[in-house]
Amino acid sequence: MTLRLAHTADLDPAELRAVRALLDDAFDGDLSDADWEHGLGGTHVLVHDGAGLAAHGAVVMRRVRHRGRWLRTGYVEAVAVRADVRRTGLGGRVMAEVERVVDRAYDLGALSASDAGAALYTARGWQRWAGQVHALSPDGIVRLPEEEGGVYVRGALDPDGELVFDWRDGDVL
Repeated sequence: MTLRLAHTADLDPAELRAVRALLDDAFDGDLSDADWEHGLGGTHVLVHDGAGLAAHGAVVMRRVRHRGRWLRTGYVEAVAVRADVRRTGLGGRVMAEVERVVDRAYDLGALSASDAGAALYTARGWQRWAGQVHALSPDGIVRLPEEEGGVYVRGALDPDGELVFDWRDGDVL
């Protein structure tokens, strides 16, 4: 097994196709083009084995406002493990590198977890955000109640506050 960190700019077209194929497979074809775009432009963690790309995760930079301060946030995207090697620790290896990047380069880590993925993140110390979640939309700040309960953070925050995420096309979180 080899583990590699690379910026999106350093991935060749074949590597990007392999990542997209892994994600399409892992998310049962439910990965939109907007979801794919959200995982680009940052640092990728890629784990390869003899059969090819076995696991992936990405950290992209976002801004999140908390208690009147905009924080540089390492937002975790596109975490997936190939079906035949799930439950072998590769998700943990990917997250260890993701967390290293978040801890060294950002004020805060954040992610939006599926029910299936939440166990991995909570086991690693990510905290479910219990407060309100908003986004700075083209029309101003809007609350995202459907995202509340599924956002996880890494870093010390006042739990009574709210999070306001920067806007992006597609699903905001």
